[in-house]
Amino acid sequence: MNDQEYDHCPRITGKTKIMGVIGYPVEHSLSPLMHNAALHHLGLDYVYLPFPIAPDNLQQAIAGFASIGVVGFNVTIPHKQAIIPLLHEISPVAQAIGAVNTVIRVGERWIGTNTDVAGFIAPLQTTYNQNWHEKKAVVIGNGGAARAVVAGCIQLGMGEIHLVGRNMEKLKQLEQSWIDSPLAHELTNKLKTHSWEQLPQLIPQCNLLVNTTPIGMYPNIDESPVTEDQLHKLPSHAIAYDLIYTPKPTRFLQLAQAQGAIALDGLEMLVQQGAAALKLWLQQENVNVEIPIVKMQQVLTLGVQTAS
Repeated sequence: MNDQEYDHCPRITGKTKIMGVIGYPVEHSLSPLMHNAALHHLGLDYVYLPFPIAPDNLQQAIAGFASIGVVGFNVTIPHKQAIIPLLHEISPVAQAIGAVNTVIRVGERWIGTNTDVAGFIAPLQTTYNQNWHEKKAVVIGNGGAARAVVAGCIQLGMGEIHLVGRNMEKLKQLEQSWIDSPLAHELTNKLKTHSWEQLPQLIPQCNLLVNTTPIGMYPNIDESPVTEDQLHKLPSHAIAYDLIYTPKPTRFLQLAQAQGAIALDGLEMLVQQGAAALKLWLQQENVNVEIPIVKMQQVLTLGVQTAS
């Protein structure tokens, strides 16, 4: 990698405006690399910074952001749910998911939303022409990422959504939490929860198989949430989607591709959710530009290769 490829450093001035990401820890995040490359490419006087904020300091940090005029910020683990009571308003999609990953400053108010759904469905909408209402999705996991994927499947119009997890109590709690959500009507008779032992019976009938767990993430690159024998029953031309983006590809995607499946990893989702957030912040600042998604993809790919 040459110096020109890494020439993404913003030029800080007395007028530079601040964006960022909060989490704990946050050192692993590739969002600063991606966003600063986009801002530099656009020639905008903004900088995107990582903020490691311990849970006990969350309220003080948000107040501090307001006092120094932070334009907006992303939210990652463990703050996606905890931040909700500190915001003035959350969007319907964030309310449905029960998690916020993007916060925008509007006047004196903090508005929370969630761009993970847009990030998840973007490569599916732009790459694959499907009659989604005839398709079945199997989603592995029961955390916040799984909630975003379920909401994305609803937005696509998926016919059936099967959620699989190891902890049935958490799965039932997740299922119950949708009852009062804006997506309750759409989920009626579509969402079903299953124990981990039922996964082999679901794979032969699925058209979209999504891993939302950390199984197979670096450094545990030899692991997969689905065994090779189980993936032998995956229909040909089904889509296997892993939200993990390092390693690239994961063991899960390697096994799925060997069965003729179409493979998608989490890198595109990370780019698309980041692009959606950046667009929201800049539009609020009355800056109307075309977000350089290709540049973000290129820099992020280099970042993933360097990190692994």
